[in-house]
Amino acid sequence: MSSHPLFADVALPTPLDRLFTYSIPAGFAARAQRGSRATVPFGTRRLTGVILKVHSQSPEAGLAVKDVFRILDEEPVLEENMLSLASWISGYYCSPIGEVLRAMTPLTGEIRRSRYFALTPAGRDAVRQLLLGTSDEEPSVRILRLLESRPLSGGYIERKVPGARPVLATLVRKGLLELEDAEASRDPLRSPATRLRAEFKERTELKLPKAERELLSYLELHPGSHNLAVLEESVKNASTAARALARRSLITIRPEAPSLLAAPVSPPHELNPRQRAAYDAVREAIQARRFEAFLLHGVTGSGKTEVYMRLIDAALETGLGTLLLVPEIGLTPAVAGQFFHRFGDRVAILHSAFTDAERAEQWRRIRRGDAPVVVATRSGVFAPVANLGLILVDEEHDGSYKQEETPRYHGRDVAVVRARSENAAVVLGSATPSLESRYNAEKGKYTYLELPERVESRPMPAVDLVDMRQEFMDTKKSHLLSRALQEGLRERLAAGEQSMILMNRRGFSSFVNCRACGQSILCANCAVTLTWHRRDRRLLCHYCGYAERVPEICPNCSSEHLYFLGAGSERLEDELHTAFPEARIGRMDRDTVTGRRDYERFLHAMRSGELDILAGTQMIAKGHDLPNVTLVGVVNADIGLGMPDFRAAERIFQLLTQAAGRAGRGTVPGRVLIQTLNPEHYAIRFAAAQDYAGFYRKEIEFRSVMRYPPFAALANILFRAPQQEDALRLSTEAARFFTPPPEGVKVLGPAEAPVPKLKQEFRYQMLLKTPHRSRLNELLRGLRRLAEERKWPATSLVIDVDPHSLL
Repeated sequence: MSSHPLFADVALPTPLDRLFTYSIPAGFAARAQRGSRATVPFGTRRLTGVILKVHSQSPEAGLAVKDVFRILDEEPVLEENMLSLASWISGYYCSPIGEVLRAMTPLTGEIRRSRYFALTPAGRDAVRQLLLGTSDEEPSVRILRLLESRPLSGGYIERKVPGARPVLATLVRKGLLELEDAEASRDPLRSPATRLRAEFKERTELKLPKAERELLSYLELHPGSHNLAVLEESVKNASTAARALARRSLITIRPEAPSLLAAPVSPPHELNPRQRAAYDAVREAIQARRFEAFLLHGVTGSGKTEVYMRLIDAALETGLGTLLLVPEIGLTPAVAGQFFHRFGDRVAILHSAFTDAERAEQWRRIRRGDAPVVVATRSGVFAPVANLGLILVDEEHDGSYKQEETPRYHGRDVAVVRARSENAAVVLGSATPSLESRYNAEKGKYTYLELPERVESRPMPAVDLVDMRQEFMDTKKSHLLSRALQEGLRERLAAGEQSMILMNRRGFSSFVNCRACGQSILCANCAVTLTWHRRDRRLLCHYCGYAERVPEICPNCSSEHLYFLGAGSERLEDELHTAFPEARIGRMDRDTVTGRRDYERFLHAMRSGELDILAGTQMIAKGHDLPNVTLVGVVNADIGLGMPDFRAAERIFQLLTQAAGRAGRGTVPGRVLIQTLNPEHYAIRFAAAQDYAGFYRKEIEFRSVMRYPPFAALANILFRAPQQEDALRLSTEAARFFTPPPEGVKVLGPAEAPVPKLKQEFRYQMLLKTPHRSRLNELLRGLRRLAEERKWPATSLVIDVDPHSLL
């Protein structure tokens, strides 16, 4: 081994796009490897990053280098293929490499972090001087004396000195105390008994306490794994005894696998000719270990899931792993449930609804090769699947594949790049493919596969438009539910069938206005109106979560004449109860679905026939297979059409088509009623006709004329600051940087963002458009250098490459 000192270049999860050099103590030299995680000091904090280079080159003379505090891994957690992918993401999306690597390693659940208070040198001087003139009973003196021997946690200090919290904050401000971060490996045996399973490992000749002896005998006589909480019913003190036995390595304890949604299990059916052709094309690429990208365009109910399962079978038979990405967090347990019944414990799940510890355990299972089939949401594209041969991206058009915080990557596009680097086949599936994917298929970049009809020759639902302008002329009243939709609901209730009603807006009323001065009640933190939620009796901001009670008088003019305008899913539910008091009605939106169990509860209620009508936001339109739903109604289909975003029409078309696809998936034909104020709009007309090809031709022509993606590379640049003049100044400096506009680049702005203030920050934005992506990346890197040179605040510049939304 070299006697020269070793150094590590570490990527840290900070907005600073650079590596940080640390010295490697001799005791860590053997474990210091590229791709391993290391904990290092960073200012007053300790951060965990990823080592990207180990070398013996001394830093510049006079530059102090701190030691690595700890190396967490015996072997690298990220292999070369994933490090190369991280480098590509960092360059393509102009994101700091440390932020990208943090997204790739969901192992924070293995680390227990704590914060401790410690005396500063000034604090030690104060203790030595006994704080002359103060009593020993003073809380500040008691705290300083407590900390004389060692750093202590805030919780411990508060138990010893009641009311210590504000005093601690004061002592930190005065420079007498400082906060230290500490971390240690989390002991998995300390998890609650309900979330652990125990299994017999080996006998022993050791003399054990009675409880341990009885539990070991029980596990030996009852092979398999057992939930610790359930074991308590058969063996006294089983939970405590199990942990002791695990520390002796006599039994194995592992986390309970996450629960899966009880989805209906349909036996494998024979593929129709179109399904068979799609399956054969992808299977050939899998078996040849050849990268090829496929766009699987199948109408709703065309049997894409069965094709996915057959392809996974083909990959497993070839000894290859599969990664299935799904867009909705609530959808994951439902999809995973189907795949679990088909492939057993070879399935692992990764999504953000799990605890850190659950995600870490699933990640480890995948890394060990115990789960060659992975079902995951967006961040699962980084799952360490061994011998990856197939990536499936279901509902590839869905906007939730785009990360809206750093690193702002698109899961679908990263999946294609990863498949190329690992010689895997990648299948992008959708009933309404994104324009970019369909264009890539048209140009031969992707292989186009089509499933044009539903399985078992089931008919597509009949779709009718209801012109709400004419409805008002006929009835002289403004109702959420048209006469046609009310009549359709009555018919389904009488027939014992189910209905779904979509209204893509939450709350009871969209905003509150003053009749006297016309002022709306705005969020204290954002430049948006507050939404009235009647059940909670409060006004709520859907951006930052700010809430307040409805004022008795107008805050602007003190008038008492406040009135409520607009409608949302809560009011829709109220009107349904009024119109159909005998019906069993549920509402599914972010107010009623706060976790995956709520999601499961609603879907189970629909499948078991406990609900007649399910109302809700776009959550109800996402891929659910509910055979008894024969009517789908869309209330106010125009929501979102007027947004200042070039993708607005595409989003409306996709949402209406997907919602319509929930109807008639069983033996009874379905019907769809779309209520609209704009029946002439092409997105609504083509959605009603279920004519994707017609919509694509119309929309791609618009994109071509306006030079929007896929005909140009696009970047949205956001400047934000707590003071409006600071945000304006930053955007002006950036505008000067782009003046004159570089050749072949169109610069739009700067201008106020569509939402000019969000979460107490003012926002300005610019758009860059160019047909040359390399030129775009070069300009964005130049802007980042400008921000560093002029010492802009680290979070003031947000660069979003290939933005999915311009809001």
